[in-house]
Amino acid sequence: MTLRLSAEEPAPKSLILEAEELYREIADEVFVAIRKIRTGEWDKKETPQIVKEMRAFLALVLEERARVAKLSKQQAGVVYDYALDFDAARSEIGRRLACLRDAGGG
Repeated sequence: MTLRLSAEEPAPKSLILEAEELYREIADEVFVAIRKIRTGEWDKKETPQIVKEMRAFLALVLEERARVAKLSKQQAGVVYDYALDFDAARSEIGRRLACLRDAGGG
C-alpha cells in the first residue's frame, strides 16, 4: 500500500527517511550545544535562556517524531498497535470457506 499526500509529493516512506535523518542531525547539534554548556564555552548569562529554548525545541522535535511514527505505522497497516496482514486474512478466509464447502454437502 502506497499513500501519497499529493501527485507532486514523494511517497511518505521517503519523507519518513528524510525526517529520520533530520532528527539525527538535530540531535547531534543539541548534543554539541550541551557539551558547550557543560564546558563553559557559552556565556553564563545566556545559559538559562538557551536551555529554555532548547527544551521548547526538543519538545517540538519529539512531537514531530511522534507524528512521523504514526504515519509510518499507518503506512505499514498498523492499527491499534497491530499490523493488518491482508494476505494472511485472505488465506484464512479461503481456508475456512473451503472447510465449510467440504462440510456442507450441498
